[in-house]
Amino acid sequence: MISVDVALALGSFHLDVAFENDEGITALFGRSGAGKSTTINLIAGLVRPDRGRIALDETILVDTERDIFVPPYQRHLGLVFQDAQLFPHLTVRQNLLFGRWFASRNNESVSFGSVVETLGISHLLKRKPGGLSGGEKQRVALGRALLASPRLLLMDEPLASLDMERKLEILPLIEKLRDDFHIPIVYVSHSVDEVARLASRVVVMEQGRVVTIGAVEDVLGRGLRDAGISRFERSSVITGRLAGTDSYGLTEISHPAGTIWLTGRAGPVGREARVIVKATDITLAKTRGEGLSVQTTLSGNIADVEMDDGPIAGVSIALDGHGQLFALATRKAIDTLGLKKGDRVFALVKAVALDERTVAAPQSP
Repeated sequence: MISVDVALALGSFHLDVAFENDEGITALFGRSGAGKSTTINLIAGLVRPDRGRIALDETILVDTERDIFVPPYQRHLGLVFQDAQLFPHLTVRQNLLFGRWFASRNNESVSFGSVVETLGISHLLKRKPGGLSGGEKQRVALGRALLASPRLLLMDEPLASLDMERKLEILPLIEKLRDDFHIPIVYVSHSVDEVARLASRVVVMEQGRVVTIGAVEDVLGRGLRDAGISRFERSSVITGRLAGTDSYGLTEISHPAGTIWLTGRAGPVGREARVIVKATDITLAKTRGEGLSVQTTLSGNIADVEMDDGPIAGVSIALDGHGQLFALATRKAIDTLGLKKGDRVFALVKAVALDERTVAAPQSP
């Protein structure tokens, strides 16, 4: 388990953050300047807090009251940054083996062969970083961090410099690291898609403070209200089960609230999958629509309506069965439909608005 409760003043910026998680990926999510990278640096030992305590399982890394501060090289953590930071004069093999210098002599549980196979980089071993693509460099950086046999992986915006195609190449690898190597990860990002796909627990930060903490399905969407996130980035995550592909090439995902349709294939039948639905891609209706091109209709009850003096309103929907959906509409539309808390409502989502490439399997138990 990773447990963090620290405070730090950096000029006019004040960080005060506390969270813990015992498995999977903990995502630190928020806008640039929220304090996510500073938190990572505190965990890594690159910065000392003014106050607080950081513990990893039974090991106390920092305790200001007891004057405990474990140096970074003794923490046995793996770090992956936005820039892969590979040594340009070394080959990929040599860069990977450099991670071994930081492994505890009593703990080299991650083998070179398993890392190379998992990341698919055997054909790169003799090459130098100058001849690698951005995605290939990040694969090597992940491998180097793993070969340190870390007790915890810290990833600070590892995909921020990559285009969408390279991100879609690396995301499944991070999932595989999560599930195959069972190393806990603290993952920094301001991308809703990355967090929705990877995280088991989300810590939303804003101006150095924790706004909300919870499971990814509960936090994204409604939980981002106070995080300063643009309405265009507010999304919900729905977990359903892949039911098959029809003759039109549409993938069916079953959910108690209704069938979700995706364009294209998203995985094997029977597998659970997370679907990311943007709040701006939802149309609300008081009755189940007919004669529409929209294929996905999800039913539920309104749990909350957010309104102020502006033109936009937010509607939180408790879906039938399980899960929440957060939709944005104009305040005029809400008033015209007379929508209020407790009302029965239907959420309509166009299949072409859902990106089947970002659909992911939840963390393996």
